[in-house]
Amino acid sequence: MRRDEFAMEDQQEIEDFLSGISFGFLGTADEEGIPRVTPLNFAYVNGAFYFHGSRMGEKMDHLRRTPAVCFTIADEYALIPSYFSDPEMACPATAYFKSVTAIGEVVIVDDLEEKALAMEALMTKLQPEGGYRAIDANDRAYIPRLKGVAVIKLAPQRMSAKFKFGQNLKPDSLQTVVEGLECRGKERDKETAGLICKYHPGPR
Repeated sequence: MRRDEFAMEDQQEIEDFLSGISFGFLGTADEEGIPRVTPLNFAYVNGAFYFHGSRMGEKMDHLRRTPAVCFTIADEYALIPSYFSDPEMACPATAYFKSVTAIGEVVIVDDLEEKALAMEALMTKLQPEGGYRAIDANDRAYIPRLKGVAVIKLAPQRMSAKFKFGQNLKPDSLQTVVEGLECRGKERDKETAGLICKYHPGPR
């Protein structure tokens, strides 16, 4: 990561972010090294990412041949126009966001208990209101489905998080951005201003 001021080291902050995002992008490569990026739903459980899908297909072919992958999750909170801080120059235009990147090797999960754990975590994220029978590896109705679905596990060898909310700005410039967001009032502007203040106690 080039800018240390944007690095997020707080594991609880990172896990809270991951729990609130439903999908990310998995980077794989074929036998010739040609990359592919696949959007996937995911669950983060006990320090590992889990994905599910068909046992067949290009993505699974890639993973069986080359298990080394990169997985990225990102959420853009607000576009920050240049005129918030400079009436003429375009240079200050940017975006405020959170992102996490994980690098490592995947394994294909065969154990039904671990598959059930992963799939239940996915359902809890994607359908928090319930309305389904809990996924249990000992449930006869679920056993054939658990056997039939591919579950992929990524235990990262390296993981970095970047939360960019103006940490590189001087207090006066940051205050101008906060005021610009409060005046603009788009859908996530108030939330973004709150996060700026969270990471910078000075501006209000």
